[in-house]
Amino acid sequence: MDKAAVGRRTLSKVTWRLIPFMFILYIVAFLDRVNVGFAALQMNEDLGFSDAVYGLGAGIFFIGYFIFEIPSNLIMERVGARVWIARIMITWGIISAAMFLVTGPVSFYVLRFLLGVAEAGFFPGMILYLTYWFPARERARRVALFMTAIPLAGVIGSPISGVLLELDGFAGLQGWQIMFLAEGIPAVILGIVVLFYMTDGPRHADWLDQDERDWLKDALDRENRIKADHGEYNTRQALSNGRVWILSFVYFGVVTSVYGVSLWLPQIVEDFSGFNPLAVGFLSAIPYLVATVGMVLFARHSDATGERRWHVAIPAFIATVGLILTGLVGTSTVLQMLALTIASLGIYSTLATFWSLPTAFLSGTAAAAGIALVNSVGNLGGFVGPYAVGYLSDTTGSTYGGMLFLAVLILLAGLLAVFAVRHERALEEVEEVIDPVSSTTASS
Repeated sequence: MDKAAVGRRTLSKVTWRLIPFMFILYIVAFLDRVNVGFAALQMNEDLGFSDAVYGLGAGIFFIGYFIFEIPSNLIMERVGARVWIARIMITWGIISAAMFLVTGPVSFYVLRFLLGVAEAGFFPGMILYLTYWFPARERARRVALFMTAIPLAGVIGSPISGVLLELDGFAGLQGWQIMFLAEGIPAVILGIVVLFYMTDGPRHADWLDQDERDWLKDALDRENRIKADHGEYNTRQALSNGRVWILSFVYFGVVTSVYGVSLWLPQIVEDFSGFNPLAVGFLSAIPYLVATVGMVLFARHSDATGERRWHVAIPAFIATVGLILTGLVGTSTVLQMLALTIASLGIYSTLATFWSLPTAFLSGTAAAAGIALVNSVGNLGGFVGPYAVGYLSDTTGSTYGGMLFLAVLILLAGLLAVFAVRHERALEEVEEVIDPVSSTTASS
């Protein structure tokens, strides 16, 4: 049988089996991570939180996330994705729901920190998991489909959060308490589903035919051999590799902007629009909707051309322009939304293509450690971004200083991607030799 036809059939099956489910998991994960931005519309006033207190609490999630990220990913490599992802989801769902118990700054900080500990390893675990199933040539597109969950969590979650906040007073609870309870429960339920639905790797995939399992195993084995021919990395080497650290700094700039915007977006929109929480929820969905389309288009073009670095850098430059414009377009709701939409389009479009860079030269346990390192260092930006915006807002009386800070960091990330990230010859050879939809595979 034509191997190219088997390859196309295999990748189609794997895509439809895994990506929609992973997509749903990540929507719930990201929503539980950033719904504090909507809670702040009521919680800050109810509990007397300043912008700086809120910014610190929103960002401290990423300190716990950073500390436990690498150990979590290494454990997943040992025990398997099914059990470990289920554990992550169940514990973070319980802690996310427990956020309704916050009574002051200390309990706010503690629960946000514990939420970061519980969720540590989820995202890099998902990226690592995709390397078990998709050859490099096809990976950016699948990562993009998975990661569209980030902006779509905003598209779906923003209106839902707005509706839940409007239930203020129901059952004697504040709207923000109801929101935390309602949005934490799905993670627990899905964590149980993971135990029965997720497959640890291709060799356990009884939903693939034997020729499909053989094709996938052969494609991935040859890809890993090519990487090994260019120098196999162990865990220690991956953690000390200069390229891994450069990518960590690139990701730090991107993530600082992701969370600097997303965790403050509802309050920024409320400030310039004066709308109620429900209207703020629907308006806040617009930048995320445009960003979803941008992510897919940039990743599709990157896979089609095989180019990676500029597909990270150009969206970063677009984001820089959008962030700068937020302070130059006056108080018009339409123009402010346009600037925030441009910024969001650029910020999120960097993400999917970015993850094709570290997976180009890392595999196995080194990939688990290296991906976790990039993600954990990068996600320190999730602490820096919200806290910097809150601090600068308290200091200057405006969020624009924070937006300029984010603009500088994502601009530097784009410049690093162009001038400091080396093109990986290993990736080029992998994509030339293992093209699952071309005659190359069939003839090899």
